[in-house]
Amino acid sequence: MTTTSAPAPRAGRREWIGLTVLMLALLLVSMDVSVLYFAVPFISAELRPSATEQLWIFDIYGFVLAGLLITMGALGDRIGRRRLLLTGATAFGAASLLAAYADSTATLIAARAVLGVGGATLMPSTLALVRNMFHDAKQRGTAIGVWTATLTGGIAIGPVLSGILLEHFWWGSIFLINIPAMLMLLLLAPLLVPEFRNPATGRFDLISAALSLGALLPVIYGIKEMARDGVSPVRVLAIVGGLLVGALFLHRQRTGAYPMVDLALFRRRGFAGSLAVNLLAMFAIVGFAIFTTQDLQLVLVSPLRAALWSLVPSLAVSAVAPAAAALAQRVERAYLIGAGFGIAVVGFAVLTRVTPETPLWLLLVGASVYAGGLVMVMSLVTELVLGAAPPEQAGVASALTESSSELGGALGMAILGSVGAAVYRREIVDGLPAGLPADTTDAAQETLGGALAVAQGLPAELADAVRHAAAVAFTDGLHLAAYAAMAVMLLGAVTALVVLRGVRPADSAAVAAEPTGPADASMSSVSR
Repeated sequence: MTTTSAPAPRAGRREWIGLTVLMLALLLVSMDVSVLYFAVPFISAELRPSATEQLWIFDIYGFVLAGLLITMGALGDRIGRRRLLLTGATAFGAASLLAAYADSTATLIAARAVLGVGGATLMPSTLALVRNMFHDAKQRGTAIGVWTATLTGGIAIGPVLSGILLEHFWWGSIFLINIPAMLMLLLLAPLLVPEFRNPATGRFDLISAALSLGALLPVIYGIKEMARDGVSPVRVLAIVGGLLVGALFLHRQRTGAYPMVDLALFRRRGFAGSLAVNLLAMFAIVGFAIFTTQDLQLVLVSPLRAALWSLVPSLAVSAVAPAAAALAQRVERAYLIGAGFGIAVVGFAVLTRVTPETPLWLLLVGASVYAGGLVMVMSLVTELVLGAAPPEQAGVASALTESSSELGGALGMAILGSVGAAVYRREIVDGLPAGLPADTTDAAQETLGGALAVAQGLPAELADAVRHAAAVAFTDGLHLAAYAAMAVMLLGAVTALVVLRGVRPADSAAVAAEPTGPADASMSSVSR
């Protein structure tokens, strides 16, 4: 006796247009991570924040977003992913308006925090809805590739768009551009995007939500602060405290009546391994971004030109994720993921040849190659994570993927950044010219930016010597960080080949949806 199942339904024009609407929201959420890069001087001149307040203006968005991802993913599974998406879009638009016209530092920080809440609802909702809209495995792979390219591209576009707007408008314009897109999402999503909720879930566990926030937020805060200012007892305690709260969170998920995260997901073949591989990819792509950005901005060209040139790697790899999805229909995914890590190794190897005298194209080639390899990895492992999770748990699975990305990025900034900083401080001591005042010597030895600021106040010959010494020390640090990234990439390739060989994303299983709008006509419950 044999059992056959009907092929998964293929997405039509409505689903692909709906994907475009979702990607517009995702693009803005990812842009907000980096859109403040050029606006800080203008904000500082008007609102006059302290150094600590300025850091919070930058960081509160990412901290809140990372801390709430799992909570919002689980909430979307319960109340409806489209409903959560629309709620988040409303909050994101309102907070953008508040941020644009903020008349105090406290108001701007609060608005950025609410933007983080909105972003935490939009990111897992968009990815989970992709899982529900595209049941055919091939189409879903392409859609996830588009999702990955949009996410990485938005972070690159943010500074460029910010620079262009600030050339013509006041700093609040970088937030106002969010509002038309969110209004479009509110109008079109009910018509184009199907609703989905998991009717089998129990009540929402507020204690688990608090524990997840208490686990992720201190860990990511501690790691990022150590990357910026070094180790301190407070930062170490934040990480240890977050890990302890994380243990309580896992215990509650294991023993609670209504767990927010079904730990059985981690027993599904390929799920935990894909999250680990995703973490390693984000470790390199985010951790190394500080080196390529500073080399462009501080060693090679001016800030705005640096932002424009930084688009080159993004444009170069924009088609990589969809192409990887198409190739995965013919080639074992574990091998493709391993190859992606191998391509990244080649890119980092190119960057070990960069010096202050090398032409700009060498840096851009190296960055494009490693970014292309890692975008390929991220796209394929995201597809594996969603394919391993049942459709009714796609919200939590999406949130876990994005949480691993946040953690991997924070670790990359901390570890690779520390490696580069240590080399810089060691090498510049011997390179600085004699006769510099003690206070300027200390500033020059701290960071590349500090050295270039010192050089501005010196006679031309002495300034050139300081700039050259700082650039050489910085690129020496870049080289060692690139070698460290290469080692991590090799670890990622081995991990993929060991734990992901033979793993394929499952075709869409039964989808239980509750009709709640016009777009739900295409949704049905199928029993197999």
